[in-house]
Amino acid sequence: MKGIKRLAPRYIGPFKVLERKGEVGYQLELPESLSGIHDVFHVSQLKKCLRVPEEQIPLEELNMKEDLTYEEYLVKILETSERVTQSKVIRMCKVQWNRYSDEEATWEREEDIRKTYPRLFE
Repeated sequence: MKGIKRLAPRYIGPFKVLERKGEVGYQLELPESLSGIHDVFHVSQLKKCLRVPEEQIPLEELNMKEDLTYEEYLVKILETSERVTQSKVIRMCKVQWNRYSDEEATWEREEDIRKTYPRLFE
């Protein structure tokens, strides 16, 4: 389940590519607020900027902590379903997280969501 996350699962930016480092590394121009992050990334960790820069998350809104983590919270439950295994039924909820669109919603176990967000089931 989501919660406090490192930067890896979510793309932020865009950032200017300064130079290529070897076969698969790229050095990026990062702002001073990200000075604790190494500025060379493997190509698999980068994503081509396909959106208009105004649609990107401003770094000031991330509320990044000194250990380079930030907190995400559940906005709403979009859908529910049941997954049947051989021995039990698992209830699942499709949830939308802050700063994510409906298309980026994830399926989470209902029991985990009930523990963390009991107000959603009142």
